[in-house]
Amino acid sequence: MKTSRPIRARIAPDALLHNYRLAKQHAPAASAWAVIKADAYGHGQWRALQTLRDEADGFALLETESALALREAGITQPILLLEGVFSARDARAVVESDLTSVVHCIDQLEILIAAVNREKPLKIYLKLNTGMNRLGFTAKQLPTVLETLRQFPQTEVTLMTHFAEADGERGIAWQMDRFKAMTGKWQGPVSLANSAAILRHPGAQADWVRPGIMLYGASPFADQSAEALGLQAVMTLHSQIIGIQTLAAGDRVGYGGTFTATRPMRIGIVACGYADGYPRHAPSGTPIVVMGRRTTTLGRVSMDMLACDITDIREAGIGAPVTLWGDALPADEVATAAGTIAYELFCALAARVPVEVVGS
Repeated sequence: MKTSRPIRARIAPDALLHNYRLAKQHAPAASAWAVIKADAYGHGQWRALQTLRDEADGFALLETESALALREAGITQPILLLEGVFSARDARAVVESDLTSVVHCIDQLEILIAAVNREKPLKIYLKLNTGMNRLGFTAKQLPTVLETLRQFPQTEVTLMTHFAEADGERGIAWQMDRFKAMTGKWQGPVSLANSAAILRHPGAQADWVRPGIMLYGASPFADQSAEALGLQAVMTLHSQIIGIQTLAAGDRVGYGGTFTATRPMRIGIVACGYADGYPRHAPSGTPIVVMGRRTTTLGRVSMDMLACDITDIREAGIGAPVTLWGDALPADEVATAAGTIAYELFCALAARVPVEVVGS
């Protein structure tokens, strides 16, 4: 439903396609899952699918229902369930609809084995816990799991792990060592690299890579910008100034009066608040762009509005265009100022914000 309220999220499919191709350039010998979980990180699963359906080697998501919807829409590429199955019904769908399921515990393995149709291959990704300590089999469990699977020769097995610190100083070498120690002389396919590893650790590319946040134009690194990495913003959140106030020194702004003017100021009130997905915890000083010029937010973010400093942007009046994040203002910068990450900004975009697709 479109509304007359000026806030809009604009999605650029060409940027998404560019970012996927960039991932492939960094991992030329690997196939690449397009990770479209969480409604394509808030960008819209079906929009992402439409953009990448003729390009992606495969699609990775969470829900079996979403995977089946992709099959019903004619998607023939591999589809990976990143958290695996949760029920016998899910397991039957994996077999009958040619899905690939992560298996990270014995319970999941048993559910899938019970659904095996010996006339159809079972495709699974065995997840190994190499130090993330979220999901995955341990070194002690793995031999028993592999022995169990040898009883089902039609099963196609890929080994995978997930890096905890591919974006940090510790890197991935310690997890790679554990993975190699666990897998020994394994000759089958392997999937290791997330966005950070694709961009910074070429030795971890293996057979399948799993680009996520980089597809949507945000950097996985605190010390390297999306622009420096060659990524393009896919989502830009726009709005307008809907009110203007003039402050004297000592005047406060917003709920709780958390900002106090130290000089005469002119402030703009923007039609965007936490009910639109803008982080309520974003403090005064969070970057924002008004009429193409950078300035900062002031005071506490309200449900439907926030304030910004337009003292030095004299031409800004009611209706002046505002960019909350996107083309002119990397989401990573806004997220850093707000003490969060771009992933959360994108995923928090509210359903009430109209979305416009721009470009081809």
